[in-house]
Amino acid sequence: MTSPTAIVTKAPPASGCLFVLAAPSGGGKTSLVRALLEREPGIRLSVSYTTRAPRPGEQEGVHYHFVDEPAFMALKEKGEFLEHAHVHGYWYATSATWLKQEVQHGHDVLLEIDWQGAQQVRRLIPEAVHIFILPPSLGSLKERLEKRGQDAPDVIARRLDAAREEMRHCGEFDYVIMNQDFARAVDDLSTIVRAARLTATRQQVRHAALIAQLLNR
Repeated sequence: MTSPTAIVTKAPPASGCLFVLAAPSGGGKTSLVRALLEREPGIRLSVSYTTRAPRPGEQEGVHYHFVDEPAFMALKEKGEFLEHAHVHGYWYATSATWLKQEVQHGHDVLLEIDWQGAQQVRRLIPEAVHIFILPPSLGSLKERLEKRGQDAPDVIARRLDAAREEMRHCGEFDYVIMNQDFARAVDDLSTIVRAARLTATRQQVRHAALIAQLLNR
């Protein structure tokens, strides 16, 4: 794990919600995020940077910002990244500039990152909501990785070993969702998002004018 390269001050009261979602490779995170964004269109998905090559069907600026390692390191040195981590042989990072602007303007943002990045975000933005997705079993996780048809058996074996290490950190998160039944997992994820939006602090900011009117004597 690497240390954060950008200093992000505590968000002002008018901030939106920052949701941090992590899961082991093959845990169903991408499908859950897609379903959540369809149900909760007000959430903006942070597009991470990565040094790995695009997979079939992935688009630049939609799934990731794909850059080579020299370009990644140049951005890192400029302090562009909120967090960065080296995972499965590649670098991944979140744009601090974009995220800070979005949250400060009251927009809800979702980060898809690994547990290493989540630790960095937790130190810099303690009010973020952290959610970990667990598969129902290692067998189902292996099956999902094999069905992708993107990795050789030895790569899948390494990913399963890494998944065991990642899942050991699930207790560091605010919420843990068991992705055994997909529809139920989407409901659980949506429930967490809606509850975070309804905290007294955020409601007082987002509906300040109405609350002032109601309390006016």
